[in-house]
Amino acid sequence: MPCTISIIGAGRVGRTLGRRLHQLGWRMGAVVTQSAATSRKAVRAIGAGTALVLPIVPRPSNGARKGTALAVPKRSATLRALAPEAIVFSGTLAADVTLLAVPDGALASVAGALAEIGGNGWRGKIVLHTSGALDRSVLAPLARRGAATGSLHPMQTFSGRATPQLKGVIFAVEGDRKAQRAAQSIARALGGVPVPIAGSSKPAYHAAGVLVAGHALALVEAAVQTLLRIGFSRRRALQTLLPLIRQMLDNFERIGPRASWTGPVARGDLSTVARHVRALRRYPPEFQRAYAALALLGGRVLSKTPAVTLARIARALKNPRGGSV
Repeated sequence: MPCTISIIGAGRVGRTLGRRLHQLGWRMGAVVTQSAATSRKAVRAIGAGTALVLPIVPRPSNGARKGTALAVPKRSATLRALAPEAIVFSGTLAADVTLLAVPDGALASVAGALAEIGGNGWRGKIVLHTSGALDRSVLAPLARRGAATGSLHPMQTFSGRATPQLKGVIFAVEGDRKAQRAAQSIARALGGVPVPIAGSSKPAYHAAGVLVAGHALALVEAAVQTLLRIGFSRRRALQTLLPLIRQMLDNFERIGPRASWTGPVARGDLSTVARHVRALRRYPPEFQRAYAALALLGGRVLSKTPAVTLARIARALKNPRGGSV
């Protein structure tokens, strides 16, 4: 499909996708952020594009922390004063596809600003956002101007300095027909696997990813800190746990979840579960609660007889000697 793509908001996701698409022969249009410095930095990272600025000013909201809500400047005063609107308008609309790679909380404001700036010039253009949890409805201001709208989300982590691997990665795509076709083409060009998903399913889809990439990371760090408390160095703790994690994932992939399930809950050794709970009393309360919650979760999703297993776990977690969790 190689065509021209503009990127609004060039953090890790926007820069990574832009750089890879540029390397694959896509033409880069506008690269738009809130400041000249960040837009120029993004253009350098991508290797192409025209650095443009679209200021979106903070607006306090009822009970919200300062700066968490975003306000679109009013055309009557601020948009004219800010002056870059015509440049952003022409630079962005020159592209076939505009990719909004901004934080979820900014999407509605950015979509509103772009719709106000571009007006009916959006008719026939394609606008995609990269949020995992939100669907195309957040782009409604642009859809009302005639744009085809949708979303494209790679199920991959973009933290750290290393460029993430996109080959074989699932890209959730949704939107109207034209936008969904464009999203699928982009995903395939990046080496990913596009998977159509209903907009209403995106929060659950994203929660699944966060369970693995976000919450599991907290779990690993909690395990590391558990070992640090009993005298392990961090290096020794990682040496202890990382092979275990890698083997668990390898087993999960090769032989499936139930065959891979190990530990005292899997063996029915609930006296050891109670002993673990007592030991974790010396740690912050979240450690003990997490252990209890994960024991119950394991019983629910891995046991062949969940009701029986859950009842036994509950008794172990509320034992006479150890009190209750």
